[in-house]
Amino acid sequence: MIQHTKRAAAETLPPARRRGWLRALGPGLVTGAADDDPSGIATYSQVGAQFGFGMAWVMLFSYPLMAVTQEISAQIGCVTGAGIAQNLRRHYAPWLLRLAVGVLLVANIANLGADLGAMGAAVGLLVGGPVAAYTAGFAVLCIGLETFLSYRRYAAVLKWLTLSLFSYVAVVFVVGVPWRMALLETLIPNLQLDAAHAQAMVAVLGTTISPYLFFWQAAQEVEEQLRRTVQPLYVAPAAAGAELARIRTDTWAGMGMSNVISLFIIFATAATLHAHGVTDIQTAAQAAEALRPIAGEFAFLVFACGIIGTGMLAVPVLAGSAAYAVCEAFGWVEGLDHKLRDARAFYATIAVATMLGVVLNFVGLDPMKALYWCAVLNGVLAAPLMAAMLMIASNRAVMGEFTLRMPMRVVGWVATLAMAAASLAFLVL
Repeated sequence: MIQHTKRAAAETLPPARRRGWLRALGPGLVTGAADDDPSGIATYSQVGAQFGFGMAWVMLFSYPLMAVTQEISAQIGCVTGAGIAQNLRRHYAPWLLRLAVGVLLVANIANLGADLGAMGAAVGLLVGGPVAAYTAGFAVLCIGLETFLSYRRYAAVLKWLTLSLFSYVAVVFVVGVPWRMALLETLIPNLQLDAAHAQAMVAVLGTTISPYLFFWQAAQEVEEQLRRTVQPLYVAPAAAGAELARIRTDTWAGMGMSNVISLFIIFATAATLHAHGVTDIQTAAQAAEALRPIAGEFAFLVFACGIIGTGMLAVPVLAGSAAYAVCEAFGWVEGLDHKLRDARAFYATIAVATMLGVVLNFVGLDPMKALYWCAVLNGVLAAPLMAAMLMIASNRAVMGEFTLRMPMRVVGWVATLAMAAASLAFLVL
């Protein structure tokens, strides 16, 4: 029976998969790349500037936790044919759904404000001119692309935008990293229990394991099923072998790339800013500007261009995940594959969330302070939401024969407890 299932799965393997594993990369790759958004770049830059290489080990620690968490969210979408919010609506108390979606909206809007502001500031650093106009222009461009491009074309755009992350690889090889020291401190953790390290730990974990990524990747698995006209696994179990293998490859590769890039940002800022006594970085644009006199014009240009490229990738993901969550919660039509006339609430949510992010840059509210408090909310939300995902993915009534394997359950609960412990340590210290 098992061999028969494997043969059937192989026969249903999509052509893209047969042409090579690189073609299988999609939702996981984009999700991982979107995790390195401008606000994330600011977080990693601050960690590198403040602690040097001392907290680089966190990126290795967080990788399996992040990858398993995202793989669980992808499996929920692939098996059930529904996103996280829709599964919460179907199987859990309404208050949990409202709380999760409400906090997600607040955090995403703050993130959008910070990211759009950083993109506008980066253009201002590169060419001069009105930063506010650039910020609003990027918002309008992202809304337009997300609304009027077909899902197939838009997914391809997002996939190509992931290449912008390699700008930070270039920076590392330009600035001259002391590799022996960097690798030693990455591989041998230096644990310090004080308020500054606890805050940095929560910031890094909250940036790498973020609720909006759960909602986005699950929803993108549903979109991919619609695009390829395939059924959810609970309807077409014969395809499970191929689909789950694709998800695993896609997710672990995407999260691996995300964490390597994050590690390189820490290396670059540790070798330059920290080494020259610059220990306080609040924004990604500030990190780029600080690099200019220390690492040279090329490093500055590449770092600043990377902010724009990653922002173009992350802003649609942030707005899109908010729209998926809201529409799934209310049972409205949702999805990037729908025309504007068929999913007005979905695209309206994208537009409103994005423009509210722009507004944060104009009302005197510091987007970075708003982002800080929303990171705390995200950290508080992440652990219970991860627990809810684990319960969904372990529930045979929801997942049928595709409930989580025991190793994934164990790692998933370790990730959940790590997020809860980090948030608790931050609040206590």
